[in-house]
Amino acid sequence: MLNRRCFVKSGFQAAAAASFFGKQALAAPTAPVAVAPCKTYAVSELRPTLEKMFDQIGGLGRIVAGKTVAIKINLTGAPTYRLGHDPAELRQWTHYAVIGHTVSLMAKAGARRIRLLESPWNTVEPLEQYMLEGGWTPREILNAGPKVECENTNYLGTGKKYSRFQVPNGGHLFKAYDLNHSFENCDVFVSIAKIKEHATAGITLSMKNCFGNTPCTIYGQGSPKNEPGLKPSGGRGLFHNGDRQPSASALPENDPNSPREGGYRVPRAVADLCAARPIDLAILDGIESMAGGEGPWIRGARPCTPGVLVVGTNCVTTDAVAMATMGFDPMADRGAAPFERCDSTLRLGEMLNIGTRDLKRIEVVGTPIAKVVYRFRDVPFPS
Repeated sequence: MLNRRCFVKSGFQAAAAASFFGKQALAAPTAPVAVAPCKTYAVSELRPTLEKMFDQIGGLGRIVAGKTVAIKINLTGAPTYRLGHDPAELRQWTHYAVIGHTVSLMAKAGARRIRLLESPWNTVEPLEQYMLEGGWTPREILNAGPKVECENTNYLGTGKKYSRFQVPNGGHLFKAYDLNHSFENCDVFVSIAKIKEHATAGITLSMKNCFGNTPCTIYGQGSPKNEPGLKPSGGRGLFHNGDRQPSASALPENDPNSPREGGYRVPRAVADLCAARPIDLAILDGIESMAGGEGPWIRGARPCTPGVLVVGTNCVTTDAVAMATMGFDPMADRGAAPFERCDSTLRLGEMLNIGTRDLKRIEVVGTPIAKVVYRFRDVPFPS
């Protein structure tokens, strides 16, 4: 039972934590973010636009030359899911052209090895097979550089053990997360994501893309109680509703009495993951996308064409600028769009000292935000 002494102690601890994280937010770092209009995935437009944007933030060479690069892409949902008749890469998946040209430009800039990472739904099949099932030709991406490979990170994969990533300052939800070895065996970590809304987290950009870093062999609904499973089973419900703990091989959550609802838990897990395994380069694809949710399974989701790309070396600053291009205020929090039913992942990341969400502290290079604003909430429903 929680008596008065425990309540007072808990209150003091919460106040101390809020004070600490508040000071961290005020000192959160910043970095330039490049913005550019891009209307198509045609090589004649996309490649030079990406190349110019990389140059605007200091060049790819300083980031990837001589390095092993891991790129987290987003292939959310089953390969057969469609919004209307549109292929997945136009709506919910990261577009293969953005991935392919990024890989090619990184190889040109001197990357030693490039590994594409994703956690396909409930399968241990190779990531290349998942791409094939979605109608892609993975060899075109794999041939975009001299040493390009894929890893299904939803289980142990080609590693011998999981890697533990500690969250600085103890984390919001967990102190540490156990992930596939590929997140450790790299020098540079990149997040390539769609610019979309999200039913649970409000938005899904470079930070939310890392929610999929967690292997369902440990954090899945069907993971064994005491040790990781041999293959992923079920979704990441423990991050949504907290109805169970991860396999006992991983650390339990910080506070089992914290709220058991997705709008509280998912943003905290995302912020933790981005602090534990920092993103070195964020690339956001808003050429084609969808409004109203993250996938065709969300009622009210509809196609849209923002026609924009956003690139930066700090995931919080990059997502803040992308939010602004969507017609949202990156300083918004729970109760205000797009966070009507959830906490802001950006604020939580700022509290962990990842980066600032304050546009006044962020240098936007290239095209001014005002010239590319595409208001997601104004996207009409198909007639």
